[in-house]
Amino acid sequence: MKNSIEIEQTTRLSRATFMFPLALVLFEFSVYIGNDLVQPAMLAITREFGVSSSWAPSSMSFYLLGGACVAALLGPLSDRIGRKKVLLAGVAFFVVTCLLILLTHNIESFLALRFLQGFGLSVIAAVGYAAIQETFEERDAIKVMALMANISLLAPLIGPVAGAFLIDHVSWHWGFIGIAFLAFLSWFGLKAKMPVQQQSIPKQPLSYIWDDYKKVLKNKTFLAMTLGLPMVAMPLMLWIALSPVMLVEELGLSSMQYGLAQFPVLGGLIIGNIVLIRVIDRLALGKTVQVGLPLMLLGTATVLAGVIWQEYFLFCVIAGMTLVSFGEGISFSVLYRFALMSSEVSKGTVAATVSVILMLMFFAVIELVRIMYEHFHLWAYAVSCVALIALWFTAPRAVLKNIMQQRKASGEF
Repeated sequence: MKNSIEIEQTTRLSRATFMFPLALVLFEFSVYIGNDLVQPAMLAITREFGVSSSWAPSSMSFYLLGGACVAALLGPLSDRIGRKKVLLAGVAFFVVTCLLILLTHNIESFLALRFLQGFGLSVIAAVGYAAIQETFEERDAIKVMALMANISLLAPLIGPVAGAFLIDHVSWHWGFIGIAFLAFLSWFGLKAKMPVQQQSIPKQPLSYIWDDYKKVLKNKTFLAMTLGLPMVAMPLMLWIALSPVMLVEELGLSSMQYGLAQFPVLGGLIIGNIVLIRVIDRLALGKTVQVGLPLMLLGTATVLAGVIWQEYFLFCVIAGMTLVSFGEGISFSVLYRFALMSSEVSKGTVAATVSVILMLMFFAVIELVRIMYEHFHLWAYAVSCVALIALWFTAPRAVLKNIMQQRKASGEF
């Protein structure tokens, strides 16, 4: 039985209704390039601050930790005072923190500002994505998420090359100025085009927030789908976090060669999202996941083969991660939809729970693999990727099959 929010999802995707996601994706692009442009510069930043290059992945992990720490509040808050108010305030806060980081002079203050900038991730995941799911019908919402993903993927494509340019010709400080400017522009677009929340949500006391979270966390279907999300997304996150160290320090690639190596990997994600958009109306929802995850397992096995035969590592890691990213592209938006709609609790709270779990797992795994990498180098990266995808074939896969069977029995395509 569909919940009340699903019933109210009557907006169809059109040029007019796409203006709100377009404004949101400009902010999403700003937040993502806030990581992808900075990561290539981290080797230069650590040298400037006089610390070891092993600190480089921490820029990303603290960014993710910041996202995890406020999601639990932002989702329920947006349920009560409105998504638009919270989203606009979050964009403004992100702009301010991007400008404040220009004043840092040591790695500790730099990472503290990276932590605060990470709040922008929660604004997108706990507020923006919830608004998208509420605004559009089921398959249109998945299409919008995939379209947004493709636009935001310009960040990891442009970011490494732009970051390399900044390192070689100017200063990393200009990157944050550009990021702040883009986010500032998105604020105006969201103010003009984001619809006001239509459904009526009871103005319950804040003490009810924990009761809502308990309802969400007791839902086994929600937990399986949500825990499956970082398993699917984590290998590519590890690639973004560790590829500067692997390709530049381990393999001796130049900053520009490192940037160019991102194109096939992230291009696979773009192609995967395009394929998802084209086939989503013709296949049973979830079928693309059943195709994508075996491809991802094959991709991680290819990366592991490159570690075993290291003379082929560069080819294997790029080919393997391209397969991984393609599989993620045809899978992630569908899994996110299943996770979000598996609970009857208000979608701001559900989206916040998803965001907290995702960000905390991202932070924990990146920091763990970073420490392992200091001792085991490429082996740590490859084995971690294989293990993460292999874990998906346990409980998450079984729950997905159960969801698809239930949808088929109830006549849902």
